[in-house]
Amino acid sequence: MKKHSINKINKILSQPLNELLFKAQKKHKENFKNNDVQLASLISIKTGSCPEDCKYCPQSAHYNVDLKKEKLIDLISLEKAAITAKKNGATRFCMGAAWKKLNDGNDLDTVIKMIKTVKSLDLEACVTLGTINKNQAFKLKKAGLDAYNHNIDSSPSFYKKIITTRKFEERLTTIETVRKAGISVCSGGILGMGETWKDRVEMLKVLSDMNPHPESVPINALVPISGTPLEHREVIDPIDIIRVIATARILMPKSRIRLSAGRKYFSKETQLLCLLSGANSIFYGENLLTTENNSMTEDKKLISMFNNIDSAISFDIENKVIPKNNKLNIQKRKRKKFQSDKKIRASQ
Repeated sequence: MKKHSINKINKILSQPLNELLFKAQKKHKENFKNNDVQLASLISIKTGSCPEDCKYCPQSAHYNVDLKKEKLIDLISLEKAAITAKKNGATRFCMGAAWKKLNDGNDLDTVIKMIKTVKSLDLEACVTLGTINKNQAFKLKKAGLDAYNHNIDSSPSFYKKIITTRKFEERLTTIETVRKAGISVCSGGILGMGETWKDRVEMLKVLSDMNPHPESVPINALVPISGTPLEHREVIDPIDIIRVIATARILMPKSRIRLSAGRKYFSKETQLLCLLSGANSIFYGENLLTTENNSMTEDKKLISMFNNIDSAISFDIENKVIPKNNKLNIQKRKRKKFQSDKKIRASQ
């Protein structure tokens, strides 16, 4: 697997936008022939009271956020949510718990039952549960878990300014534990937290240096939440996320690049450019854990616009409506041709 230097990634990311998008689209076409967009549904299975101090997260117990805290949901509620997600077109069902780490006992046992429930519905199962150990990882794999999400969030240096309750290296250790258990890795980052372009390049390098590359790479735009330390951050410039997605596609050609949180702030045109840049999955549903998401109706229209022939434009040449003045011209040409053919036959 080829590794790219910081300078190389910076050159890819900073090239003229038209060149960047062209190269990303070409790489995407080479590795995803059918151009599908995977729909992934995300549900919070345990909400709030997290001991972590991630400055972007409303679920942290460190901040005064207007959030209803909920214990681990029951299996019946989870199954209903998964059935609904599948009916609405999702093929992956993701479950997130606001934990620093997964505890053995009831928590682990319940999560295992949840995974089995999701798999019984013929859906891909993904979880994000904080730190897990080797034994837990193998139990989750045995239950049928397809993927484990554990984002690196940002560059190693900027990460320290956002989170102090978990070291960056701990995240990498968890990712390696997951990989060794035979579970696919889902790992990406968040843009718009105040990081520099250098931080974004370093984040992409860490992700693209993983061997193999993450099976999926969520690219999130910060959603500023009232009560969190980042509540006053401005929403990221759409062109920034388009550049990062395109670069991620070039660096990790076979990964699912997942357009994730923050889409609510993007126009239809921006989201289409994200898909054109190499994103081929979206989180689908009215909510993403605790933040509002695009409506499913809007998303279906968006994907249809991206992938399908526009019937309002497409028409049958033979049956198209001909303007009245054009019809007269056609009739004149036909009469002239008939008269010409008649003269030729007479001379023979």
